[in-house]
Amino acid sequence: MNKKDAAKAIGHIPSGLFIVATNVGGKKEAYLASWVQQVSFDPLLISIAISKERPGYEEILSGSLFTVNVVGEHEMSYLKYFWSGYDPSDPPFDKIEHSLTEAGGIVIKEAKSVLECRLKEKVHPGDHEIIIAEVISSYTLNEGASIKVHTRPSGLDY
Repeated sequence: MNKKDAAKAIGHIPSGLFIVATNVGGKKEAYLASWVQQVSFDPLLISIAISKERPGYEEILSGSLFTVNVVGEHEMSYLKYFWSGYDPSDPPFDKIEHSLTEAGGIVIKEAKSVLECRLKEKVHPGDHEIIIAEVISSYTLNEGASIKVHTRPSGLDY
């Protein structure tokens, strides 16, 4: 198998874009994710691939509540704060309009929808953890917005 050719084909697999966010003790962290997928109807479960370098990694793996903000085509200006990461001394939530759920989950106002989740299990098959998370609650914010679909030039990079 030619790895470069395989990686090009893998890059053609479409995904959405998501902001995965934690809020533990008032410390708000988030990262841009594209490897998110539903894996069960009952209970409602999703999978997320996450690198240990991502903001909120420790909090998610500790079992803390987190949110998955689904990016819509209608408004994507807040993505610039997450595309290349951010300086912890300049937190993005000082600039992005958001609210908190009763449980403390971060809801980005311009997201299409938001899933509030908690870790159920994890596996480590390669250079990312795959977490399975149970959806605890959800919020639809911009019903008519189209979901942002993302493909990559290569499966060897984000």
